[in-house]
Amino acid sequence: MATRATSLGEPDVQAITVTIRRSGLAGGLTHMDVDSSEISQSIALTIELASVTTVILLMIGVPLAWWLARSKTFLSEAVAALITLPLVLPPTALGFCVLVLLGPDGPGGVLASFWGGRTLAFTFAGIVVGSVLSALPLVVHPIRNAFVAIGDHPLKMTPRVSPLYAFIAISAPLARLELAKAAVFGFSHTIGTFGVVMMIGGNIPGRTKVLSAYVVDYVQASRWHEASVVAAGMVVFAVATIFTLAIIDRHSTRRVTEPS
Repeated sequence: MATRATSLGEPDVQAITVTIRRSGLAGGLTHMDVDSSEISQSIALTIELASVTTVILLMIGVPLAWWLARSKTFLSEAVAALITLPLVLPPTALGFCVLVLLGPDGPGGVLASFWGGRTLAFTFAGIVVGSVLSALPLVVHPIRNAFVAIGDHPLKMTPRVSPLYAFIAISAPLARLELAKAAVFGFSHTIGTFGVVMMIGGNIPGRTKVLSAYVVDYVQASRWHEASVVAAGMVVFAVATIFTLAIIDRHSTRRVTEPS
């Protein structure tokens, strides 16, 4: 098809655009270019979110689990129940509660005002908070069980040292395999999270849109092939996570059964 020329001797862009659209090339090329760029950005964002969340989870979860393992008070049981809440609460409900807390009228708004912001909602910091709260029980409870199994033996073996030193030098190394499992749980859970992040972050490309959101977007757009590719990648990651946990369990069992 010949293209019409403009008064400046240049080809008619509108005519070319119509031709490309009729041939079906525009949608494929545009979607390929945009999606590859956006998905790469989303993968990097998701990995960054999971990494930051896992570090914070271990920093908070390990001492919290140690305290829960040693304390027998009503307060500790109430805290343990509160930590468990995200396991039974729908992710969207949890996300909404966190969204209110991070909004302009909540503690998040007060905190954001210190650096000139109005809210922590719809920000990377906001989805980190939501991801930490969502994955906290998956990290705290396994580590707590490990510390309960270890018991007070380290303190009895080292009566002259402080409880903090006994925790750092003895209890934590003894629970290192459970710590590794908890880190894997926290990281993998954050990779696949969607409901909490969507409610808090608003699905903003490049800022808060995680990889799992693309599965929903593609299904809603009836782009089944793209949805299958993204979902298959996440399934592969999930299987790799299961194998990693199995390897850690095998090392844990071998350490227990080996004669001292």
